Amino acid sequence: MTETTTAPPSRFHAAAAEGADWTAATAACASRLGDVRGCTLGFLYITEALAPHAAGIVTMMRSLTGIHDWIGTVGLGVMAGEGRAGEEEEFFDRPAVAALAVRLPPDSFRLFPAVSGDMTPLRRAAGAWLDRRRPTLAIVHADPRTMNLPETIALLGDTTGAFVVGGMSSAREDNFIQFAVPASTATMDMGPVTGGTDGVGVSGLLLGEGADVATGLTQGCTPIGPARTITEANENIIIAIDGRPALEVFKEDIGELLARDLQRVAGYIFAGLGVPGSDTGDYLVRDLVAIDPRKGWIAVAEHVDAGQPVRFTRRDKPSAETDLRRMLTGLKRRLSGPPKGAVYVSCIARGPNQFGQGREIAIIREELGAIPLAGFFASGEISHARLYGYTGVLTVFL
Repeated sequence: MTETTTAPPSRFHAAAAEGADWTAATAACASRLGDVRGCTLGFLYITEALAPHAAGIVTMMRSLTGIHDWIGTVGLGVMAGEGRAGEEEEFFDRPAVAALAVRLPPDSFRLFPAVSGDMTPLRRAAGAWLDRRRPTLAIVHADPRTMNLPETIALLGDTTGAFVVGGMSSAREDNFIQFAVPASTATMDMGPVTGGTDGVGVSGLLLGEGADVATGLTQGCTPIGPARTITEANENIIIAIDGRPALEVFKEDIGELLARDLQRVAGYIFAGLGVPGSDTGDYLVRDLVAIDPRKGWIAVAEHVDAGQPVRFTRRDKPSAETDLRRMLTGLKRRLSGPPKGAVYVSCIARGPNQFGQGREIAIIREELGAIPLAGFFASGEISHARLYGYTGVLTVFL
């Protein structure tokens, strides 16, 4: 008599559950994931109300699912699901747990604890793997309190050679918790990681051969007016554009109606600053923080330099949806097959605040199908080892 066994399922799984009782919410989330045999990695996102219980939630998920490698963070909002009819997938300002179970070859990825400037913890956690593997992508979570965070993210990319994507934790209090808990860690001394007034840095996941992924970035804005050049600047103040007073050019680009009432541009018009060295026309969207009508100057929420490209942009619901669909269409063209699952990091100013409850994820599903997806709403997004705002960063597994 020959004994037969059933092969473990190959697909990914995503689920979410809400509730003030963290043990009940975690148990419900694990149960809704279903049969995760064969899954080797978990993404876990929790809302701020459950942040004090992060260690218990991770430990419980490991026990209930049998998945030992987990990464994640806290957000004001989280998301997860598989696109089933009537399934709620976005949870904002409510206690909730969201998870994605991923099946990857065990040697195709490595987790690393928080790094901040010094890459020693990364080498200690993944050095042997890095010596024989060339990572293609890093999915990271960052503490927004970290000093010199942009430099740390750039150094991480330079050190590993990976394309770095992810997002910054979001919370109203100092609950910027991250976790990167590898199977080899029997205790929680590598996560959750938090503490310190300057933040703990960046933690996450390196993906190499055997983990096929693709990423896309949506800016959520539509450029208005022509591409221009900053010709005079002082720190974050744009003094002149194309050799003319900055405010004069700004008014010309935004149109007569808005130019007559500049108070209306707040939260609607932004500065798109060209990324130095980019050959794709990439730009960083930054807030306008002040306008000086007397001097004709514009202050933005970013250091600017003479010679830097600038293009003013409009941000509203139609612009955001148009750009999201543009990104998804371009991403589909690059895929070698149907995606198995996805991780999505969206700005806290997007989601229900811009698209309406559940609409942002619905658009992703309209373009990519009902794939398992999980993610969170961030206080800043990361793509190509750069910090962005008002954006969405999607990573799909193939």
